[in-house]
Amino acid sequence: MMSPILPFRTTLLAALAAGLLAACGPGGSDGGNKLAAVEIDQSTACSLDGMLLADYPGPKAQIVYADRPEPEFFCDTVEMFGIYLKPEQIRPVKAIFVQDMGKADWEQPRGAWIDAKTAWYVIGSSRHGSMGPTIGSFAQQADAQKFAQAHGGKVLAFDAITPDMAVLDGGALHDSKM
Repeated sequence: MMSPILPFRTTLLAALAAGLLAACGPGGSDGGNKLAAVEIDQSTACSLDGMLLADYPGPKAQIVYADRPEPEFFCDTVEMFGIYLKPEQIRPVKAIFVQDMGKADWEQPRGAWIDAKTAWYVIGSSRHGSMGPTIGSFAQQADAQKFAQAHGGKVLAFDAITPDMAVLDGGALHDSKM
């Protein structure tokens, strides 16, 4: 004969497990502390190709996955979007950071890290990053619009970026020196 406590205990354990899983999902719990971006240095390398981020112009990006305490760095926002927007991307993401190019120096960007999901982006500008054409990132929509007026391109929010806008061709298709 089954104990009447067993179904209650099973239900309680299932509810607790569901709550814990929800806290650990995308955008989940970080212990009450807001995650902060990690600053790059001369030895910070791109997770995809090993390029040193400090050696190249344009906005950089980093993704903090739930299964790793340290971020994966990208030498270009196109690379970050190319990885993040892949349909096979199933790793839970805790945070994504990009540099605010309204504050950072395009040629040698340092600091100015912002939440990528609240940023504004300029697609199709004449400015290049480490891998050729890049996606400019800005904290303020007005800064993105000013950049687009000066360098061309279209201003979009994070959720408007699509995989076909983040093609990882390494800039080879756009390199006129090859």
